[in-house]
Amino acid sequence: MQITYESIQELINLANEQHIRLSDLILSDQASSMETSPDEILKRMDAQLTVMEESAAEGRKKDIRSSSTLAGGNAYLMDTYAKCGSPLSGDFCAYAITTAIAVAECNAAMGRIVAAPTAGSCGILPAAVLTMIEKRGISRQDACMALITAGGVGMVIANVASIAGATGGCQAECGSASAMAAAALVELSGGTPEMAGHAMAISIKNQLGLVCDPVAGLVEVPCIKRNAGSIMCAITAADLALSGVKSVIPVDEVLQAMNEVGSTLPCALRETAQGGLATTPTGLKLAEAILGA
Repeated sequence: MQITYESIQELINLANEQHIRLSDLILSDQASSMETSPDEILKRMDAQLTVMEESAAEGRKKDIRSSSTLAGGNAYLMDTYAKCGSPLSGDFCAYAITTAIAVAECNAAMGRIVAAPTAGSCGILPAAVLTMIEKRGISRQDACMALITAGGVGMVIANVASIAGATGGCQAECGSASAMAAAALVELSGGTPEMAGHAMAISIKNQLGLVCDPVAGLVEVPCIKRNAGSIMCAITAADLALSGVKSVIPVDEVLQAMNEVGSTLPCALRETAQGGLATTPTGLKLAEAILGA
């Protein structure tokens, strides 16, 4: 049976029927539909993981800056704080926050990143997977499989809702990436497909209605710090689901709500830089300084 990627519950049911992980199900289906081998897909995913690692390292550099000068250097500050202080969020979360900011700052400085699922939300999924590698010692193979899970659920989100800020606001970008990361974290922690679904639902619910309001129209402010907030949301959602907490609203209904909320957001709050933080006095001054009157 070929997967339609129009329902998270469909993925959960099929995985349960075969007593396999979401990643195993999605990998097999994608290999079949792409007429290639699972090993070839894993090889491609490993290459994507390498890019994530490189962008996380690049973004941690002290002197990295975007051409606008709005972004850069914050991952270095967070990294230094995490290593020398006692971060309130703990070692695991501090590393994840640092990684999310680093990848997003690498993007702002025109570095090479993996859009996961978009450039504006590029730091969230890498933060989840790379932190699990660094702090929990998961294998590279498992990391690649988790990325496959994230990709599969991301396809569902793209099909039934949106992953574009211009269509659905930042809930469609950082919200989607956070849900993908939450599903990956659950699988990497030994959770069930049902738990992954609940984690996705909780993560998106916590970011429902998040607007897209980039200052000066650039993917820098507030986008980069939203990557940091969204990885924390993903970790929270994953921990809740792994503990047995369930989303009262089923994940597919949450996605439908996300789509409806996104379609009703005013144009000013959908990546046009015509509302929200972009039109605060400081936001307008920065836009004028960068773009001209």
